Amino acid sequence: MLRRLHNEQPDNFTFTEMNQKWAEGQLTKYPEGRQASAVIPLLWRAQEQEGWISKPALETVADMLDMAYIRVLEVATFYFMFQLQPVGSVAHIQVCGTTSCMICGAEDLISVCREKISETAHVISEDGKFSWEEVECLGACANAPMAQIGKDYYEDLTVERFTKIIDEFAAGKIPTPGPQNGRFAAEPMGGLTALTKLKKDRPAHNGSVALAIGIGDTVKRIQGDEVPILTPWLDRGKAANSKKSVSQQTGAKSASHTKVAARMMTKKAVDVAVPLVGKKPRTMTAPRKRGADNLKLMSGIGPKLEDALNSLGIYHFDQISKWSDAEVEWVDKHLKLNGRLRRDNWMEQATKLVIGETATLPKKTFN
Repeated sequence: MLRRLHNEQPDNFTFTEMNQKWAEGQLTKYPEGRQASAVIPLLWRAQEQEGWISKPALETVADMLDMAYIRVLEVATFYFMFQLQPVGSVAHIQVCGTTSCMICGAEDLISVCREKISETAHVISEDGKFSWEEVECLGACANAPMAQIGKDYYEDLTVERFTKIIDEFAAGKIPTPGPQNGRFAAEPMGGLTALTKLKKDRPAHNGSVALAIGIGDTVKRIQGDEVPILTPWLDRGKAANSKKSVSQQTGAKSASHTKVAARMMTKKAVDVAVPLVGKKPRTMTAPRKRGADNLKLMSGIGPKLEDALNSLGIYHFDQISKWSDAEVEWVDKHLKLNGRLRRDNWMEQATKLVIGETATLPKKTFN
């Protein structure tokens, strides 16, 4: 397929205030002089905000990274994850048409798209809500046929289920992603043949589906305040010097570039102002001698969220298991989890993980 910018373009593009702070935070992940490495996440956030990548959005990202426009265009045209034309206001549907999915019924799913959305790919439906395309392998071959809708995979699809999913999106609902035939993940169709005891204790959804449900941004346009801006790495490196030194380090060529560089080197610029609600839980200045617990064992906690909890002084399961309702509210609001903490039952999970260990915990572990 020929990949080029759309013939109709908006006059300008601007990140929302929160997305701008998020983008500047991403730049701090990379060594000095290597900020161009952030081109993919910044383009993706622009697409999350607008639904597609316009020429002004591409140029905005290029200016932030001090890159030539053609270099950013090369990235945007190479990866099919980036949409270079307007998409449906509700969802853009990508149907996998490669071998496994094709054998298992992808052509039938494409027929549904032709009937319910538009006869031709990349043409928005008459009601403006949907667009679709056929893509190459999305890597969910064991769950064929499948489609990516927004940010999530919908797997083990049938014509009937796929049709209903589109109808649910049209009605303003967000169907639960993942396998649509009752499978937990990619286990055999007949059920687990090994590690069968895991089935008894596993959560209701696999990690990817649980995260999608918790964040709730499957097809949502991201304004930047839906999820926390987590930049714990800023506390681990050297403190920022002055605006002058920042300008020297980045080699900023204009006053606007200098201003952006100075902002992105200070923690204050990328932190989210969170209203004080609830009650701050008791925290620790450092983990116990045996080391911090692996909080990622809890459903809903990944590496970034574990880093955020550690930065607050929360290192152990028994800390989480003792939170009161007010403390739960404080942590949920502080990390902007939008109720995910309760939905994932953190306290219950943490309690199960410390059963049998609480008797040996040292006294006065909190500060």
